Amino acid sequence: MFRFPVKTPKIVQRLFPKYLWKKAFLDKTIYLTFDDGPTPEVTQWTLNTLKQFNAKATFFCIGDNVRKYPEIAIKIHEEGHTIGNHTFNHLKGWNINTDQYVENTNLAQEQILKTIPNYSKQLFRPPYGKIKNKQAKTLISQGYKIVMWTVISYDWDNSLTKEDCLDITLKNTTNGTIIVFHDSLKAKENMMYTLPKFLDYYSKKGYTFKAL
Repeated sequence: MFRFPVKTPKIVQRLFPKYLWKKAFLDKTIYLTFDDGPTPEVTQWTLNTLKQFNAKATFFCIGDNVRKYPEIAIKIHEEGHTIGNHTFNHLKGWNINTDQYVENTNLAQEQILKTIPNYSKQLFRPPYGKIKNKQAKTLISQGYKIVMWTVISYDWDNSLTKEDCLDITLKNTTNGTIIVFHDSLKAKENMMYTLPKFLDYYSKKGYTFKAL
């Protein structure tokens, strides 16, 4: 089974220069991202935790979850965070043709706009990080910015303990890191253990947390 490394190798970042992997590291800034929400049991807790540390983040939302829980998506926006697109049905790009993939992505964007009128950002993260070159080119031509990551926490992986998850994030995060967490039920235990400790650790080191 294919598994991404915890920290994206620089050679991979160079192979796909049109994707955003990392931000400039001139200052002590970390870019938190959360995939797969909004989820009532997890996203509200995440927002409350971020607020405690004056942290902003980017939420890559599944369109159907925005449809089901519009009030949570609105709250994400109202609290100063960025909303990104994670397809309408959490599709794996490698397993679907380009037309269907782009249509599903646009359906998610329409749902975001229906929920938050005049929302202008078109950030997109492919579920599982799996996207075909033609799919990416088409989305970029439509104005989407494809956002990948520097570090992935593996918070959803039940074979890892919550201590493992925390260790992964603390050992691999540096200035400009874009890090992936999940505000999903599957990741709930590991993420809820890791996030406050991660925020506390880097806050004490003088880092700020910004949205993309």
